[in-house]
Amino acid sequence: MLYALCSSAQAQQPGKIPRIGILVGASASSVSARVEALRRRLRELGYVEGKNIVIEYRYAKGKFERLPDLAAELVRLKVDVIVAGSPPAISAAKKASATIPIVFAAANDPVGTGIVSSLARPGGNITGLSTMGPDLDGKRLELLKEAFPKVGRVAFLWQPGPTRGNRVLTDMEAVAKALGLKLLSLEVRSLDDFESAFARAKRERAQALITTVGALINTQQRQVLDFAAKNRLPAMYSNSEFVEAGGLMSYAPNYEDLWRRAAAYVDKILKGAKPADLPVEQPTKFEFLVDLKTAKQISLTIPQKVLERADKVIK
Repeated sequence: MLYALCSSAQAQQPGKIPRIGILVGASASSVSARVEALRRRLRELGYVEGKNIVIEYRYAKGKFERLPDLAAELVRLKVDVIVAGSPPAISAAKKASATIPIVFAAANDPVGTGIVSSLARPGGNITGLSTMGPDLDGKRLELLKEAFPKVGRVAFLWQPGPTRGNRVLTDMEAVAKALGLKLLSLEVRSLDDFESAFARAKRERAQALITTVGALINTQQRQVLDFAAKNRLPAMYSNSEFVEAGGLMSYAPNYEDLWRRAAAYVDKILKGAKPADLPVEQPTKFEFLVDLKTAKQISLTIPQKVLERADKVIK
């Protein structure tokens, strides 16, 4: 079988089989629905895995220090396009190659972090879909405060981005101040940080928990959910998978839809389009989920006006 060796500027030649690399910082299980959404859309566009396309999967399983090596593997395999699923993976892919086209399926703040020059004209070899992350963190905090108005101290579980540094925290502190809330920073940079972060939340008597977007946090989904449940904390999460696994509330873009839309970028690039000419797109679907079963288990009551705003209520 002859695998493709194509540049970003050339369409696939007849008889060549394109190879796609998927680079993810989390574990395969935590993003399985998203990856399947991409694969399903690729099939709809005529790409059948193992027949006329090859997909190489690389998962760091929360160990972000592995991402540069995994990205380098994909470069050595001469993939025709890399789909990167989170900011650490995007950063690793971008550093690994300045020529192989890169499609990011979910970038929190692509312009602010320097991934692209602008949304309309990304420039370079990279484009994809934004999650509007910085804008949504504040919205989550507002919804949490609306659902539980008596809460005063909120633990904020977050991880620094590769280029954004502490901006995630400073932005949230500004929103918290406007809402009259005390924000307790729980910064995590590695798997070893979660235990000490949760110990601090208990020690400083956090009354609620909120998480930001992050592959590391997604990887530790069960640990985060167990902490909230054990301590009976109202919690707001940054993606729906947490609620589907037993979390209380989430407000986020529909990530499966973002990954599905990433397939269109792959299709265009394989047909000869340059990433620099493909504008970055924003989410079009947002979801507010509430799990009333979880609320009942930890003796919480969510106001009817909040439930009426939810896109999905699990009973």
